[in-house]
Amino acid sequence: MARSDDKGKKTPGKTAGGYKKQGYTRTGAPKKGAAFKKNTTPQKPSDPNLIRLNKYVANSGVCSRREADIFIQAGSVTVNGKAITEMGYKVKLEDIVKFDGRLLNPEKKEYIVLNKPKDFSTTTNDERGRRTAMSLVSNASKAKLEPVGRLDKNATGLLLFTNDKTMISKLAKAKNGLRKIYHVELNKILKFEDLQKIKDGVAIDDVLVRVADISYIDNSPKKEIGIEIRSNKNRIVERIFESLEYDVVKVDRVVYAGLTKKDLPRGHWRPLTEQEVINLGMIK
Repeated sequence: MARSDDKGKKTPGKTAGGYKKQGYTRTGAPKKGAAFKKNTTPQKPSDPNLIRLNKYVANSGVCSRREADIFIQAGSVTVNGKAITEMGYKVKLEDIVKFDGRLLNPEKKEYIVLNKPKDFSTTTNDERGRRTAMSLVSNASKAKLEPVGRLDKNATGLLLFTNDKTMISKLAKAKNGLRKIYHVELNKILKFEDLQKIKDGVAIDDVLVRVADISYIDNSPKKEIGIEIRSNKNRIVERIFESLEYDVVKVDRVVYAGLTKKDLPRGHWRPLTEQEVINLGMIK
């Protein structure tokens, strides 16, 4: 029961239930007049650097948490080289966790596409203090993003970033190369016979490089060219035209692996849609 003091304020009664509700525990035997004291033992906070193993596995995209428990009990998951079968086991983010021998990453997979401006390098850390494309996507995600491939410092256009190392490796090793379309501006009009030479293939470092397509840009001077290429060679677009004694004034990547710059202003980024991620995953 509760009683009122002289000022009409209610105070907890002397029943065990009344004291428990106010955060007290009984120190004596459960009898009339038993002493009570305030709980003072602090609750131990959970370590933010630890994560349950089943959640770690689930976050990596392998399976659900419930399924992860089954795989853990079966000994399919190792932590720092040791099989763990204990339920509720916690790991650190820096631990090496593998599922059937495959290294797992517990971070949510992030995919960001940037319309890169000119004069931004694609290195993750520029020791010479130059501006980097990484700085433009620094607020896009808390995950550690990496650029997929390269885009020359003076070039502009589409550049993909992700923390999905499997995707990075897959795109780098694409069997037929990734489809890339560039808008190129030259210092002078491209002769028709030189355009035909590029169609037939030009030798770069003694290797014949063929393009998927090349044409003059409609309603533009014939020094503005659209070129589709799948080669991963560094500065390959510039080198193709330089081999025929043209200077490249501008290179803008307008299509990359099915991604486009539509509604994406220069210097801005956006996350990929679910369908775009699926499409990238289907590249062989």
